[in-house]
Amino acid sequence: MINFRYHVVSMTAVFLALAIGLILGTTALNGPIADTLRDQVGSLSKTNQNLRDQVGHLESEIKKQEQFVTELAPGVLAGKLTGKRVLLLDISGAKAEQVDGVRQMLETAGAKITGRITITDEFTNPLRSEVMLDRVTKVLPPGITPPTNGWGPESAAALLAGVLIDRTPAVTKEQRTTVITAFTEGRFITVNGSPAEAAEATVLVSGPPSTDREASKRNDAVVAVAEEFDKAGPIVVAAPGASGDGNVIGAIRNDPALQKTISTVDNAAGAVGQLVTALALAEQFGSHVGHYGIGAGSAGLAPKAEKK
Repeated sequence: MINFRYHVVSMTAVFLALAIGLILGTTALNGPIADTLRDQVGSLSKTNQNLRDQVGHLESEIKKQEQFVTELAPGVLAGKLTGKRVLLLDISGAKAEQVDGVRQMLETAGAKITGRITITDEFTNPLRSEVMLDRVTKVLPPGITPPTNGWGPESAAALLAGVLIDRTPAVTKEQRTTVITAFTEGRFITVNGSPAEAAEATVLVSGPPSTDREASKRNDAVVAVAEEFDKAGPIVVAAPGASGDGNVIGAIRNDPALQKTISTVDNAAGAVGQLVTALALAEQFGSHVGHYGIGAGSAGLAPKAEKK
């Protein structure tokens, strides 16, 4: 029978073994293993610093490239859009600095911006579709016939295109003002400078696709806006990217019909894409459609230079 003395001896042996293990482990760590760990930590620290230096260098290089493109723009864009009346739209949370950059390039090319309108999240909100349809019915000028499928964003976009873009018969200034006021009061759009005249073409600057629970319907609404303004006249859609579920650039490029009529630029976050947006619009006035940028479906970074 195992007695108490045996248990005491066994427990003593276990604790003695643990103590010896700790001593040996500590001794080992204080030797070669500790040296190896210190070397690895030092190496990782140097690697991280090198990476930070590379990122800083790349950021500085990008800023200089942006500045170079901006300085180059007047020579590249001179006369490309002289006298052309252009409506500037932005949607889906497009960043102000990107919209401003596109506007600067359009004006550098000689375009006259007839108005700058922001299409708000209320416009693409499925819960506001019926309210928007009711507003369309109340302010619809004679001669404009929006789609009758009962989808607010599509009907509203058709109405806005009808009063903001050239058409025959032309709408009056008062009719245009009535429609703009109705949509502004409904918080469907905001206006920076009331459009006093209709435009010949549209540039639509979009932010990233929606990702909320109504994302699919909201993103479809953005495409619908582009499509309705495309029916009214030349249009270029510019955005920072072409990939991701619901991306308007990807949707247009993947649509067999829309890709033939709407020009797209997928790198509008920077000066290069903003300059190319103006060039793409100039092509649109020449009845040529192009898809530019660095994303899937692009034909290149910019339109090919004309041969002399």
